Amino acid sequence: MKKLGFNPYLPSWEYIPDGEPYVFGDRVYIYGSHDFFNGYVFCMGDYVCWSAPVDNLADWRYEGVIYPRNEDPMNKDGSMCLYAPDVTVGPDGRYYLYYVLDHLDIVAVAVCDTPAGRYQFHGHVHYPDGTLYGRKAGDEPQFDPGVLTEGDTTYLYTGFCGRGDKSRHGAMMVELEKDMLTIRGDMRFVAPGVEYAGGTGFEGHAFFEAPSIRKHGDTYYFVYSSTPMHELCYATSKSPREGFQYGGVIVSNCDLHIGDEPTLPKAYGGNNHGSIVEINGQWYIFYHRQTNGTWYSRQGCLEPIEILPDGSIPQVEMTSCGPNGGPLPGKGEYPAYIACHIFDEKRQFMSGAPGHAYVTQDGKDGDEIPGHIAQIHDGTTIGFKYFDFEDVNKITLMVRGYAYGGKFQIKTEKYGEVLAEIPLHNTNIWTAFSAPIQLPKGKHPLYITFLGGGNPMLKSVIFE
Repeated sequence: MKKLGFNPYLPSWEYIPDGEPYVFGDRVYIYGSHDFFNGYVFCMGDYVCWSAPVDNLADWRYEGVIYPRNEDPMNKDGSMCLYAPDVTVGPDGRYYLYYVLDHLDIVAVAVCDTPAGRYQFHGHVHYPDGTLYGRKAGDEPQFDPGVLTEGDTTYLYTGFCGRGDKSRHGAMMVELEKDMLTIRGDMRFVAPGVEYAGGTGFEGHAFFEAPSIRKHGDTYYFVYSSTPMHELCYATSKSPREGFQYGGVIVSNCDLHIGDEPTLPKAYGGNNHGSIVEINGQWYIFYHRQTNGTWYSRQGCLEPIEILPDGSIPQVEMTSCGPNGGPLPGKGEYPAYIACHIFDEKRQFMSGAPGHAYVTQDGKDGDEIPGHIAQIHDGTTIGFKYFDFEDVNKITLMVRGYAYGGKFQIKTEKYGEVLAEIPLHNTNIWTAFSAPIQLPKGKHPLYITFLGGGNPMLKSVIFE
C-alpha cells in the first residue's frame, strides 16, 4: 500500500530546514542545513540529503552525509556551522554545492559527480584578481547563497538585511564563469532590504534572507524570507539580472494573512527558508517550521501551490497533508506531530514564547523516536488539516502526563460545536482515552482543545 504523506515530510526525528528541492532524473532531492533535536544553535550537523520518487512524496530515502562540516579547509576543527546551502548543475554536468560558514562572510563551493554523493571542496567564489567575494572594499557580507545555471552562466544570489542596518542594501546577484567560482561583471541588487524598501513595492515584505531562484516558462521567481521572517515571499522578472517586482506571500509558518483569522497566528513560527519546484507536473513550496519550543530544531514541510496564468502564486495555508496530494483518510491512527496549528488564547507569534505547547520527542538527537506534543495547557488548541471522514464513530487520544481533571474537546471548526469530550486522569505512560463521536463526512479539519490544569502530552489520534 502506498504510504501516506504528512508534514513534516521527513521522519519526525529528522531536522532539515532551509530546504532547496530539485528534481534530478526520476527523484526529487532535498538539500538544506541540518539542525539537531535539542540543538542550542542553528545548523549543528553535517549536510545530509534525502530523496523521494517524483510520484510519491511520502517515500523519502536517506542518502547519507554528503558534506561533513570539517571538509572545508577553513573549518578543519569543525568549530563553524554549515548554514543554508543550494545546489546547481554546472555546464560540465557536475553538481555544485554553494554554502557559507556561520562565522565567515564568503561563499564556498563543493562539487560531486552525482546528486547525493560525497561532495569535495572546490574553492571560494572570487573576483578575476583572486580577491574573495565578500572581502573586496565595498563588498557586503555574503550569506545564504542561491544559484541558477543557464548554459555557461551561473547566477549567484546572496544577502542578509536586518532591520536598522543601513550598511546592507538588499539581495545581491553576480554572474559566475564556467569554473563556477570566478565572478564576471558587476554585482547588482535585485531586491531591497528593509532600510531601502520605501517606494519599491516591497514595503512590509522587504528582503531579509534566504534568496532562492527558480524559472517557470520565461519568468524568473526570486523566493526569499521577508523582514517579518515567518513569510516566504516571491518577486518576478523576465531577467535573472534585474527588474524583479514584488509578487506576494507564498506561505507563512504562522499561517498569517490567510484563512478565517488572517491577522492572528495559528502556529508558533520563526524564521523561514525554502523554495518552489515542479514535481511530476505539480508545483510545490518547501518551507520549514519550528519545534521543541526553540528556533534551533526546525523541520521541513511542503504544500502544493498554483502558478496562475498571470504568473502570480496565491498564498497557501499550512496543512498536515501537503505531501499527500489531498486529505488523509479519516480512519486509523495518526501521530500528533503532524498538527499544523498549535495556539492558545494568547495567540503568540514566535516559537519560544513563554509557556506554549510544541512538538518535541523523547530521547536524544538521532534517536528514531516519533514525536509528540508537549506542554499542552489550559486553552491550548491543536489543529490538523485535512481528513476525509467517513463513518467515524469513536475517537481515541494517546496521552500521558498530569492533567488535573482536565479534558479534551473535539471539534471540526476552531470555534464550532463540540462533538466529543474526553476526560483525562494522571498517567505517566502513554494511555488511551476514548469517546464516541459522529464526525461529519467529507473533508474537514480536526481541532482538539484542552481545558483544565496540568500539562498533558499528546502522542496520536485514532479514528474508528
